[in-house]
Amino acid sequence: MTEVGEPRDESRQTRPAEDDAQTDAGVLDDYPPTGGRRRKRRLRSVPGCLAALVALAILFGGLYFVATKGVELLTDKLASPGDFTGPGRSKVVFEVETGDTIAQMGRNLKSKGVVKSVDAFTAAALDEPRSTGIQVGFYELQKELPAAEALDVLVDPANLVKNTVTIPEGLRVADILDLLAEKTDFARTAYEKVLANPAEIGLPDYAGGDPEGYLFPSTYDFGPKDGPKAILAKMVARWSQSAEELGLESAAADLGYTPHELMTIASLVEAEGRGDDMPRISRVIYNRLEGPGDQGGTFGLLQIDATVNYALNRRGIVAVTQEEIDTTDSPYNTYRVEGLPPGPIEAPGDTAIAAATTPADGPWYYYVTVDLATGETKFAETYDEFLRYKAEYTEYCETSDAC
Repeated sequence: MTEVGEPRDESRQTRPAEDDAQTDAGVLDDYPPTGGRRRKRRLRSVPGCLAALVALAILFGGLYFVATKGVELLTDKLASPGDFTGPGRSKVVFEVETGDTIAQMGRNLKSKGVVKSVDAFTAAALDEPRSTGIQVGFYELQKELPAAEALDVLVDPANLVKNTVTIPEGLRVADILDLLAEKTDFARTAYEKVLANPAEIGLPDYAGGDPEGYLFPSTYDFGPKDGPKAILAKMVARWSQSAEELGLESAAADLGYTPHELMTIASLVEAEGRGDDMPRISRVIYNRLEGPGDQGGTFGLLQIDATVNYALNRRGIVAVTQEEIDTTDSPYNTYRVEGLPPGPIEAPGDTAIAAATTPADGPWYYYVTVDLATGETKFAETYDEFLRYKAEYTEYCETSDAC
């Protein structure tokens, strides 16, 4: 016989499925556990939650660090470019080249170790109105300078490192080399070595390799990197500029001569004339070369003392003697050889070249400088008129020490 007890309470033996789900998720914390299995799952969920929380903390902390450092770096970048505080140290020669922009100067200065950053230099230039007038050339600077101090050096033309040499008009190549040897750090032999291969200095083909007349007289600012070759090349380049501006080659074609012949005429004009007289002396030379008949009694002879003195390697304004005329056997003796001498006898300047390319209009075949002190020169069409002026010159010499 089966014992009959209290009826079973089904509500305490089973639970709805949804209640199990909520309990496993750890949501219904007030519901008491009823078995070991459910307690085990409950304990396993706690470390998972902690791991998730730690991961989130690391994630947000990393993001905060990156964001904070990024802002700091950006702020530093925008606040001020890198710059030296000075004072500078060892000296360096810096060159500003033609066409350099402020940014390019900044890059070059940085590469030389003068400034710390291009930004610092360009920022300083924006605050300095004179930065637009920085001149091409060489400057002596120190390394590790504040950008503003480096800029102060560059904007002042007085800081240009240069050797100024003036080559007067009318010098021969030999005289020019002596002057260059005196005014620069290079010996005369160094210049002679360059001229042994004259093609290297840019002479025109029609010069025939002879630099006489093509080393242009001017004032030059030679930089610290300029050696003999660069110096002579600059002089030839300056001649080329003058020849182009004055239309030497086109004038030669129009007049029926070669450019070299016009340079020869220009050198004769330089040797014989002054200022406003040069175009008329040029006309006398052309008339003697081209004039009708006996060319005013000259028969094509230029009869210029300066060419004979060149042949005799004699300087200055010296009247040649009849003996020198008779005994000087040289193509430069224009008392005996018709036409032009082989080439220039000295370096003509702009005025003389202009006179050779654009001679004055006039019928003259002679000229006489009657006053060596003032340079007063008289022009004659006939030989008799020339003799009168020559007598005036002779009288002047008798009463003056200038002759």
